[in-house]
Amino acid sequence: MSSKQPQLGSLAIQAPSLTPKTVHVSPSTCHDVSVFKELMSQYRKLDDTINLRLNRATAQYRDRERRGLAGKGDVEEQACAQVWRELIANWSRRRELVDYCVGVVDQAMEEKQRSIQDAGDDASAQRKARGALYAEEVKRNQIRNELFVENIVRKRAFDAFRSRCRYFEPPQTDAEARKWWESSV
Repeated sequence: MSSKQPQLGSLAIQAPSLTPKTVHVSPSTCHDVSVFKELMSQYRKLDDTINLRLNRATAQYRDRERRGLAGKGDVEEQACAQVWRELIANWSRRRELVDYCVGVVDQAMEEKQRSIQDAGDDASAQRKARGALYAEEVKRNQIRNELFVENIVRKRAFDAFRSRCRYFEPPQTDAEARKWWESSV
């Protein structure tokens, strides 16, 4: 398990903020499944609003072009590149969060397993430890189920992105972007 706790900012949630809020994820975040799922839901808003984000990015680059501040490439290409960068950054953060929480819960399960062994012949202590272990297993399964949800959310967002950005492909030089691209195709 990674001892580094992920810090997630609001830049990935719906729209960038001038004062991003940093969320300090701790083991208590992982152990409270409702808090964990709410955090995941917040970070999935970017995927849920992919078309809106593409519309806004396109309008932003069109305005820049009108003011003579055009960047490299056409408006659609720039908008697609910006949204793609936001998507993969968000996907990476969510993956980091899930991996961190799986590690936290796995460590708690190991501790519960040791407490069963330490209980020895004390039936009451063993029952209590097994109940705690079962609760941790349920928690771990709920957190791991988020990986399946992640796959569905990413596939849906990727399909929406591809329908709007038909000719976009991430640059060959961006290894992380290529990795996400190839895993989504």
